[in-house]
Amino acid sequence: MLSEPRSGRLAAWGNALLAGLVSPDDAASAIVGEDAVHRVEGLPGESAPVGLTLALGRLRTLGVTGLRVALPAPGHPLGLSGPPEFNARALDAEEAVVCYGAAFGLVPSVAEAGPEGDLHVEVVWQCLPVREAPPADVPSLGEAERELAEALREATEVLSRLDVAGSGPVAEAAIDAYRARAEAGQEVLAPGYPPRAVRVLEMAQRVALLLSLAYENGHGGAVSASEMAARAQALRPVERTARRAQVAAYNSVVEQRARG
Repeated sequence: MLSEPRSGRLAAWGNALLAGLVSPDDAASAIVGEDAVHRVEGLPGESAPVGLTLALGRLRTLGVTGLRVALPAPGHPLGLSGPPEFNARALDAEEAVVCYGAAFGLVPSVAEAGPEGDLHVEVVWQCLPVREAPPADVPSLGEAERELAEALREATEVLSRLDVAGSGPVAEAAIDAYRARAEAGQEVLAPGYPPRAVRVLEMAQRVALLLSLAYENGHGGAVSASEMAARAQALRPVERTARRAQVAAYNSVVEQRARG
């Protein structure tokens, strides 16, 4: 959960490209990141998958003026607007991009290719029709920031109470990596995003780090089935808040435009 979702990179840098703030090559490079290649399949007018640069240009000609992120989970269609087929695919992928200005959405399919020891990641984004409607359960940046502050306190208290706080070599390594990333000034969002969106996304990633430590570092003091269930129940709303905040940050420039 700590890593940046591919839909977040696509939406953020796609929005920067659509706003004329970055070049097509720079946007495509940032979206691909450490993956080997990204392609888009199912674009109107294209009979085969195409590269990101061509795909983003084609979406612009189709009327797309912005890109939103969806990070759905079972029982929580966060950022989705339908129809059921698109929602189901997005839920399977746990993420999607929904276009603003034209009724299209993109869902990633991720595969590893190459010989053992030299694997690389290839991503194909499936372009599908979506329903033009407000996305589900996306808060404003202000709401997300307030909710995150409370969620961070709750997560810290829960982890401390259940003895799964950030201790031990695995936890320390994760925290050190997070701090190094922050200190290096790595760009959290693409050009064009307001400082508040950057702040909200950074806080959401910090909450996500705490959740990752809780879920990945064994059972800590929660040794019984009932205690493990109690921990999961306590952390579930925190995880939901962190996902809502990520979506609010990535979608902020489009939501601002939609509100006029």
